[in-house]
Amino acid sequence: MELLRNAVRPYAWGSRTAIADLLGRPVPTPHPEAELWMGAHPGDPSRVVRSDGEEVSLLSLLDADPAHHLGDACVRRWGSRLPFLMKVLAADEPLSLQAHPSAEQAAEGFAREEAAGIARNAPNRNYPDPTAKPELICALTEFHALAGFREAQRTVRLLDELAVPSLRAHRELLAAQPDAAGLRALFTTWITLPEHYLREILPELLEACVEHVRGHGEFSLECRTVLELGETYPHDAGVLASLLLNRLVLQPGEAIFLPAGNLHAYLHGTGIEILANSDNILRCGLTPKHVDVPELLRVLDFACGDMRVLKGESLDANLTAYRTPADEFELSRLDWTPAESGTVHLDSPGPQILLCTKGSVRLVSRHQGNGSLPRELLLPRGQSVWLAASDPAVSVQPVELEDGTAQVFRAAAGVF
Repeated sequence: MELLRNAVRPYAWGSRTAIADLLGRPVPTPHPEAELWMGAHPGDPSRVVRSDGEEVSLLSLLDADPAHHLGDACVRRWGSRLPFLMKVLAADEPLSLQAHPSAEQAAEGFAREEAAGIARNAPNRNYPDPTAKPELICALTEFHALAGFREAQRTVRLLDELAVPSLRAHRELLAAQPDAAGLRALFTTWITLPEHYLREILPELLEACVEHVRGHGEFSLECRTVLELGETYPHDAGVLASLLLNRLVLQPGEAIFLPAGNLHAYLHGTGIEILANSDNILRCGLTPKHVDVPELLRVLDFACGDMRVLKGESLDANLTAYRTPADEFELSRLDWTPAESGTVHLDSPGPQILLCTKGSVRLVSRHQGNGSLPRELLLPRGQSVWLAASDPAVSVQPVELEDGTAQVFRAAAGVF
């Protein structure tokens, strides 16, 4: 049971206030801060703070004694690699339009690029590792995203409402086959359009979106998003592709799970993200980074319909779990109010990371016998703690409420 010192990633789309405020630092920051990483990712591993103040890389601790930190079951499944990475993600601008491969696709793609001799850190590398990258985002603030293909008939209706002359034939294509195959055909057409066609189509689309918003039309939120993306990426095919996706607004505590093949882009807001410990990203737009459309089309899932919003499963008065099919991770949320201020007992056969996002809590380990005393640790807002698999079970209790609430997020491995 040891405190963590975590890396902040300064991507251009990040916030100048959200992460700094959580960590108790002055705001605004000189530069955008996009992600706070908690885990053992090789690119920026957390550092474990020992009782004497010494800091040690969590990655090196796992390499030195994986059984102690990860547990035998976790080691049998994933070796010395911590299977999950936990983040605070703070977006002030849209992220790229992207999807992630399945485990089989990642293994095949990794082997293919290794055989081709593409350096793992090369900008045109699609698969720097052989693992899947499912992820879940849980909103801390109102959180806006595009995720998953909208039901095709609804998209036909959207195109009817906009009535863009240069998109009429594309509308007919989808109306004739309003299913996954039709979406694949339309998406492929749009994402491969030459730039000179985009320069003709996108201004017409943006003008139609302005008129739709002015008229308070049914798809005003979607049109506002197209206008925002079109301003930032004026000749990008991803602006067109955004018309095909579900436009989501998550309230605090709501989450979405993004399995392999799900096309998505986070737009704005702050959330807790948990994902498999992988770097495999296939982008198709809204980015200056490497785009590989043929490879993206190999992994995309064109199944369409509403994106499921997770409210979480209440396990007791203070504990809510977000269940997903991902074996690599499980995210839980602990909440306390003046009316519900009980102690939560956490047991896990594997490693855990706890992050306090409101108020402060006290962690107490169980008595270990042989005359040893229970260990205690205070976890204030913005601080996180590493719980090795060999640590005794821990009890968590609120110490101080913030706006009537104390809150902790817990990352753990999923199925072993």
